[in-house]
Amino acid sequence: MSAPDSKAGSVFEWDLIRRLLGYTRPYKGFFFLALGLTLAVSALAPLSPWLFQKILDGPVAEGNSPLLLQMILLTLGLLILSALLSLFNTYLTNWLGQSIIRDIRIRIFNHISGTRLKYFDSTPIGTLQTRTISDVETLNEVFSQGIVQIVGELLQLVAILVVMLATSWKLTLIVLSVVPFLIFSTIIFKNKVKVAFQDVRKNVSRMNAFLQEHITGMLVSQMFSREKLEMERFRKINADHRDAHLNSVLYYSVFFPVVEIIGALGTALLVWLGVGEVLSGDISFGKLFAFIMYISMFFRPIRMLADRFNTLQMGMVSAERIFKVLDTDEKIEDEGKLKQKDLAGLAEGKLEIDFKNVWFAYNDEEWVLRGVSFRAEPGEKIAIVGSTGAGKTTIINLLTRFYEIQRGVISLNGVNVRDLELAELRSLIGLVLQDVFLFSGSIYDNITLNNPSISLEKVIEAAKYVGVHDFIETLPGKYDYEVQERGATLSAGQRQLIAFARVLVYDPKILILDEATSNIDTDSEELIQAAVEKVMRGRTSIIIAHRLSTIQKADQILVMSKGQICEQGNHQELLEMNGIYKKLYLLQFASA
Repeated sequence: MSAPDSKAGSVFEWDLIRRLLGYTRPYKGFFFLALGLTLAVSALAPLSPWLFQKILDGPVAEGNSPLLLQMILLTLGLLILSALLSLFNTYLTNWLGQSIIRDIRIRIFNHISGTRLKYFDSTPIGTLQTRTISDVETLNEVFSQGIVQIVGELLQLVAILVVMLATSWKLTLIVLSVVPFLIFSTIIFKNKVKVAFQDVRKNVSRMNAFLQEHITGMLVSQMFSREKLEMERFRKINADHRDAHLNSVLYYSVFFPVVEIIGALGTALLVWLGVGEVLSGDISFGKLFAFIMYISMFFRPIRMLADRFNTLQMGMVSAERIFKVLDTDEKIEDEGKLKQKDLAGLAEGKLEIDFKNVWFAYNDEEWVLRGVSFRAEPGEKIAIVGSTGAGKTTIINLLTRFYEIQRGVISLNGVNVRDLELAELRSLIGLVLQDVFLFSGSIYDNITLNNPSISLEKVIEAAKYVGVHDFIETLPGKYDYEVQERGATLSAGQRQLIAFARVLVYDPKILILDEATSNIDTDSEELIQAAVEKVMRGRTSIIIAHRLSTIQKADQILVMSKGQICEQGNHQELLEMNGIYKKLYLLQFASA
């Protein structure tokens, strides 16, 4: 489950803003250019009413046509310049926002890719999708419509206020008399919308998590006829999202008309009292006309600031959620300095695996492995059997460092696996699982995993080795055949054969098969067993299997129970012990 938001998402979370601004460093030149353009647009804004005032009080009142034409052209030029600057500024800020969120997405994906599997055990994939896509997209508006625009509109507000005071302090006070009502309504709006935005983001996350989980598990839902019940659950989540979104729309639909009414009230007061000032000769008609323009320009930034602050506020909520992912202390430790060449004997093809008193627990001290010790000599084939939950697959997860042990040592050729660079360690190991994952893309891409150094000839050689080449040749496009998501168009056995070819092209020194032949029919299994026997020659291999027929030729068989090795030996030796292994053997071969 995703962790609940710990903060309310206040607009001025300075730590979050400072951290977000850190992502502008690679683009600081463009950031300051955008800021400069915003300041220029803000500075030009009060000039238009001022020029209209001069036109009305000057050439219009005096009947000076040549001067009137000059000033009209000057005003038109000013408006065109302001429009061009606004256009360029809008494009630049949006480009800046998209560039920054691209960098943040890359950083999130890179962080997730280096996170321990334990983190994914407790975090829904849909939640991570929301953080990486929806929440990051929200940050685009922070950079394109938030920080820079807020600065510009605040400066425009100040500039307009200064010009108004310099023009007529009496008319300025009339305008300012309605501002308290505007501030009061803005505060109420801001608080209401903040809660609505938080509800929207929370419900988007819930919906993504639900959809990802239930689309992936659609087979189970349909098998147990859960469609109607799950639809009701989705209907409830969808309704919550709709209501949260409608709440935010409701607040906007109320707020902006209120601002318009307050602005209209200010304009009415200005005209009513200003006409008296004009008639008494205290101010000119041009000043009154300019003030009518000023009041429109004065209320627009205030109204937009409320919207900008809400954009920033929503961005703070998303930023906090994103940084929670980036700050997760679940990164795989990769402090090893040694490489494969530092393993003595590896050049001669010798690779020894040694587990010494290994203890491991997924949660606290609920031990899954208890003092496991065994050694796989170079080129030896080790098989691990036992009941479900005995700890068989856990041994593989620890050797590959998907999880970290709490006690003991795991070593290769006498070198602690933690002292090896993680990439170097994993490049030594080829792993074939029971549940094969295929990516969207061609069969060639799935075998090579988009590694350009692996040629098509090498892929074909591996495919022939495991007996899948003839099948691939029958497909449209052959090795360019597009595999759909998770290989849905292929049978379980075909996916497994492709997984074998994938491992073989990387030529690992250690081969691990975790129930790798359990989904393959008897004919395919015989074909694969012959190929696997060839591949295992000269390689240290570990096989996890329930079907004892596949491991009878293993050099060592480890029988596990409740996280411990309770029996150890070859097939014949274990039968002579008359223990757990013999019971398993008799159960499987009783009918024979």
